[in-house]
Amino acid sequence: MSLDDRKLEVLRAIVEDYVETREPVGSKALVERHQLGVSSATVRNDMAVLEEEGYIRQPHTSAGRVPTDAGYRLFVDRLTRIKPLSPAERRAIERFMIGVVDLDDVVHRTVRLLAQLTRQVAVVQYPSLSRSAVRHLELVPISTTRLMLVMITDTGRVEQRLVEMPGPLPADDVWELRRRVNEKLAGQRLADAPPLVQNLVDECAPERRGDMACLASVLLETLVERSEERLALAGTANLTRGGVLDFQGTLRPVLEALEEEVILLKLIGDLEPSTTRVRIGDENEIDNLRSASVVSSGYGPGATIVGGLGVLGPTRMDYPGTIATVRAVARYVGDLLAQN
Repeated sequence: MSLDDRKLEVLRAIVEDYVETREPVGSKALVERHQLGVSSATVRNDMAVLEEEGYIRQPHTSAGRVPTDAGYRLFVDRLTRIKPLSPAERRAIERFMIGVVDLDDVVHRTVRLLAQLTRQVAVVQYPSLSRSAVRHLELVPISTTRLMLVMITDTGRVEQRLVEMPGPLPADDVWELRRRVNEKLAGQRLADAPPLVQNLVDECAPERRGDMACLASVLLETLVERSEERLALAGTANLTRGGVLDFQGTLRPVLEALEEEVILLKLIGDLEPSTTRVRIGDENEIDNLRSASVVSSGYGPGATIVGGLGVLGPTRMDYPGTIATVRAVARYVGDLLAQN
């Protein structure tokens, strides 16, 4: 059965009221609060149809109704008017990000900003090494036989490794190794770099091959074996702000899920450019999050996605405001990375 415009307006009113008041919504309150243009009896009939169709439900013995996951989904897909951020909210984002000093600073400011603006749990993934490119490789002599390899990516990540050389290395040889590795790898995506590292060894003069092989071994370890992704989390205390019906009455499964980085990466990873994903309740693949909603987006310079960010909260969420905020913050962080 397709819902007519009036029933959709009733559903919109129920969602908006329940999100704001945290209380089940009755027909009398809807008529008083919204310009629906019909009687309380007509609204009751519309609510009966919405309940029969599975978009709202009656919690316990309450006279009012609350949205179901299907009701929230219909609201997000067909009824949500994405609220543009106010000038004050935009200025707040800009002020919060002024004076960032490095990638750690960007990520930690971003996750705190998201948690503050949405009043939800915020998660930000550091730019993924697998999606990054080599900006520069530096070799810093620590002693005559030991170098510090510093890899800087185009997204600002910095990786450092010690390299034990087979014998003493003059300054001119260090300079030559640095020149060759940058010539070969600068600008290359990390995922494409391993064969190029092997070429460095193959193309090296015999007298320098031992040194290059030691350096290549550590380079490969940095490029390939460093597979773990890093995350920042903020706003967990926001989970306690809700009503008694949020999270089906218990926070424990949600808190357990938030401790698992693999779960968090699934929530905010693998997003296409300019895409905001909304997962509501049972749409979440993780059992412990079937009582939660997740709004996430990819971010990166231009059309390149290098990481994900998002927020997690109860299904009783301000979807228009949350979607707008996640989009705006993702766009701002992408612009910040592009400038730097």
